Amino acid sequence: MTMIIRNVAAAESPPAAPVNAEGLPYRYEMIHAGDALRGYADEPAELVEMLLPGYSELPGDGDRAAARLGLALNVQVRLQAQLAVGRLGACSEAERAILLGGRHEPPSPSRWTAPTPLVLVSAFYEPAGALPRPSGPADLQVWLDPTDDWALLTSLHTAGVITVGARGAA
Repeated sequence: MTMIIRNVAAAESPPAAPVNAEGLPYRYEMIHAGDALRGYADEPAELVEMLLPGYSELPGDGDRAAARLGLALNVQVRLQAQLAVGRLGACSEAERAILLGGRHEPPSPSRWTAPTPLVLVSAFYEPAGALPRPSGPADLQVWLDPTDDWALLTSLHTAGVITVGARGAA
């Protein structure tokens, strides 16, 4: 069982956290949809369902893995565009080509030092994938990790796409 409520403006106090069917606070809280919604769940997969309606109905692990990868790729494109706004002028032509290039093939620079962070999906890079990870400052690489539900959620949180909190260990 999950619950989604409207989020309040930053100037207002956050709403009281709802409780689950057992009368206990939900284990997880996620602020998503451009900070418009707060979702509550007891399992990470239930939070992913909020981001990917129909996720829980997928028949197997392979289908759920493909759905997580699809979400990561979608976020990669949108987030890369947001990060590039106003910064492309400081990039070289080669860096702009990587930032603005299609994502039908993962970007694979050997080193990334451009003033705009590069958004990457870990599934395509070592150790999970075949491509070497770019070297360069860690703050210029934003990694999205669709390995499992919790890895996806925490990578989206680190990237600033969602805010997720947990009571106790995941």
